[in-house]
Amino acid sequence: MMARPVYVTGIGMTPFRKKYDITLSELAQEAVVRALRDAGFDRNRVEAVYSGSAWGGPLLGQRILRDLGMTGVPLVNIENACSSGSTALHQGWAAVAQGMYDAVLVIGSEKLSRFGSGALPLEDDDHEVRLGQVMPAVYAMRAQRYFHEYGGTPADLAQVAVKNRRHAGLNENAQFRDPITVEEVLASRPVADPLTLLMCCPKADGAAALLITSERYRNGRSVEVRTSRLTSGVFEDGIVDTTIDEITVRCAKETYESAGIGPEDVDVAEVHDAFASAEVFYYEALGFCKQGEGLNLVRSGATAIGGRIPVNPSGGLLSKGHPLGATGVAQIVEIVEQLRGEAGARQVEGAKVGLTHCTGGGIAGMDHGACTMHVLVR
Repeated sequence: MMARPVYVTGIGMTPFRKKYDITLSELAQEAVVRALRDAGFDRNRVEAVYSGSAWGGPLLGQRILRDLGMTGVPLVNIENACSSGSTALHQGWAAVAQGMYDAVLVIGSEKLSRFGSGALPLEDDDHEVRLGQVMPAVYAMRAQRYFHEYGGTPADLAQVAVKNRRHAGLNENAQFRDPITVEEVLASRPVADPLTLLMCCPKADGAAALLITSERYRNGRSVEVRTSRLTSGVFEDGIVDTTIDEITVRCAKETYESAGIGPEDVDVAEVHDAFASAEVFYYEALGFCKQGEGLNLVRSGATAIGGRIPVNPSGGLLSKGHPLGATGVAQIVEIVEQLRGEAGARQVEGAKVGLTHCTGGGIAGMDHGACTMHVLVR
């Protein structure tokens, strides 16, 4: 069957914050109402719902819809670590593309304030976790290896955090908006050498939602989702090159081929910068520069708003915040605003092609558990 064009017709999200006085369902409901209002769409015409959350618990989607009066529709709850929300979008996109539905709702939501401070818990049936692995340590070790192979200093990574905080200052939905300097980043509390606190993404509570439609419900502000790709990690035994993000390289190749574009065609990107070093790895894996040249891209200003390839104009995970299940959907919200020309002070001029990239989880023997990518065009 020939795939039909698929569009994002409505977007909505909550500000990303720590919100102790509101439930996860209430956060998600706010995002849903905003998305339907943005589209001018009657909730009773939604044909199916895909809800993504890493820690939301059983039947989260049903709890969200119950108080909105949207019960009785086909509903799928999805967990895929940090890629939960973007995987929900992949499922919804596929359903519309194959003609199952003409209007579906995609929700991503998370409430991480429940875990308090510190790194999120990982599954202890993984042998590396039993030996003490946490995600900041993984990205710190990869950064150290990168420095060994290609040069660089912690000050280079600090520039990523400074850039994304500057972008976040223009985004009212971002968790942290006050400007920071390279010196402040380097002086913040050490987490795992060379990463300091301000090089690590903050945990947040938040939700985002999308109305995904076929041509039938497309309107003048709809943005096409040209392609959606999802892949999982490959087990690699023995010595591997940790400076290369294998899953992103593989997913990017599939994504570009499916969309009929190359990295040089991307005008703006939202990538999974859970740590400052990760954003550098992804520049290279996504083809924005050659292997080993990611830090040069940062130094040149190419990935800032106004540069050759603006990355994370929303502030990224480093400053916008990272409520796991909501992150991938919120990336789409940002790209849709950019392609509509509605991003205000952080608008990337002339943006016509946008890319989102969201990885999920860490597991022994794989660089990530999942990777989702989307290309949007206007």
